Amino acid sequence: MAFRSTKSLLVLSFSILTMLFSNNLLAQDSTQNNTTTTTEAHEEEFNVTETILGHIRDDHSWHLCGHTSLPLPVILYTDKGIECFSSSNLMDEHHHQKAFQGKYYTYQSFKGKIKVINEDGSINDQLTANVWDFSITKNVAALFISMAILILVFVTVANTYKKRGITSAPKGLQSFMEPIIFFVRDEVAKPNIGHHYAKYMPFILTIFFIILINNYLGMIPFFPGGSNVSGNIAFTLALAIIVFIVVNIKGNKSYWEHIFWMPGMNIGMKLFLAPIEVIGVLARPISLTIRLFANVTAGHILVLSLICLIFIFKTVFASAISVPFAVFIGLIESLVAFLQAYIFALLAAMYIGMAIEEHHPKGDHDPHYNE
Repeated sequence: MAFRSTKSLLVLSFSILTMLFSNNLLAQDSTQNNTTTTTEAHEEEFNVTETILGHIRDDHSWHLCGHTSLPLPVILYTDKGIECFSSSNLMDEHHHQKAFQGKYYTYQSFKGKIKVINEDGSINDQLTANVWDFSITKNVAALFISMAILILVFVTVANTYKKRGITSAPKGLQSFMEPIIFFVRDEVAKPNIGHHYAKYMPFILTIFFIILINNYLGMIPFFPGGSNVSGNIAFTLALAIIVFIVVNIKGNKSYWEHIFWMPGMNIGMKLFLAPIEVIGVLARPISLTIRLFANVTAGHILVLSLICLIFIFKTVFASAISVPFAVFIGLIESLVAFLQAYIFALLAAMYIGMAIEEHHPKGDHDPHYNE
């Protein structure tokens, strides 16, 4: 009975979130499709591709609802100096993009990218190439929020342990976090890293929770959710590079020997296997990057596509099909959000374990091997 009640509550929650998200889409699409002249009478066609890409791409403002957006700071490094201004200067009262005359150049946002424009409104590619964008975009702001949540949660749990110790039963947030931490320790770190797992637990836990929090925040269709941090390839690439650096810095002599000079092989095979092993090492961060980016982005696109069916057929009756399917996909996506964090942390632990593993001669036995 309790399971049925929980399932009904989950379905109701996702239905409400989906309807809210569809209202958001309708409001944003009507904003984008409003004509700027009173002489134009026909209704613009609903652009599915632009609507979906507009919601999964990064932006310099955080759309809340209707014509309301949260402006974010724009920080540009140009060949003439640094320019800072609010992203509200790049939009008019109807949430349409407009040109802004900065201190050095005239700027306008095109699909989330700030370009330098000429007097006639055309893009100046030469000057744009000299502009470096260090703005606090929506994904960056969402990353700050997720980091704040992560710090707040773990500081709270740590203070609870300091006050109550480890002998009493956990309560509140501590009781929620403890099984997850033990799961990462027992199912991810210990089996793959070995008896040195404790040294790498903070790193593995940080990777796991930062991906998990951003995955779930990205599923919420309103502020402070709605961003697509884990579906941004720059974010996943940065995490993969960090794992790559840690693995190769901590790699021992045996790790590098198995890459460049495979033991137990003749010279011909060693020379043949060395480039293959190097390619394998370089392919690891690429696979980590693409796997997380593709899975998260695909989930968002699928849910958005189902919601867009309402606006394609231009009837509320389409919601009878699209909303239940969107709820179903949303439930699957909530599972995928956890699985992607788990898989990324698991692969990171495996790579670290392979790098620090001690290869003993035949007949020798490591007393800690089975720990």
